[in-house]
Amino acid sequence: MKTLKIYAIALFFCTCLTSPLLGQEIDSTIEPRERLSLVTSQGTVTDIVKETREVTLKGPDGELVTVTAGPEVERFNEIAVGDKINFDYYTYLKAEFRAPTATELAEPLVVLEGEGKASVEEAPAGAVGTMIKAVVTIEILNRPKMLATVEGPNGNYLTIPMKDAAFMEQLHIGQVLILTYAEAMAISLTKADSE
Repeated sequence: MKTLKIYAIALFFCTCLTSPLLGQEIDSTIEPRERLSLVTSQGTVTDIVKETREVTLKGPDGELVTVTAGPEVERFNEIAVGDKINFDYYTYLKAEFRAPTATELAEPLVVLEGEGKASVEEAPAGAVGTMIKAVVTIEILNRPKMLATVEGPNGNYLTIPMKDAAFMEQLHIGQVLILTYAEAMAISLTKADSE
């Protein structure tokens, strides 16, 4: 009988605590985020793909970014793995925090022909390069330095500076999201002065 009373009391409290929530839809999704940025940094070259002019750089805080050297980058062939270089590039990002569709999982990397192209009057947005939509995974969350690093389906990395600590607390390692981004188009790559 004593056990029955305990269950009845527990049921009463559970009903009282949850009844205000009944009929309310609890939104557990994170709103999409979008941003265009000019990034200026210094980093060490960790990988070069000469055919596509892609350079992977490790920045001063350990962040990784793969950039494509635009046609205005001269002396590209003189850059080697291990070089410390200064670089400027534009990025465009739109992150959708939702489960990927079956189509997105089947084709996790898609080039969006003609989407997101800026008109001539909207520079510098036109400098960001080809728009890509990809299923990515969060690999590193550096909360003290406010950086999130994602890995794309081809093994490329992108480190995203975060501005909102409360928002960053909602993210976790291994989280999959849909990222629409412009391939980082480097507008300058120059060897840093040796110290």
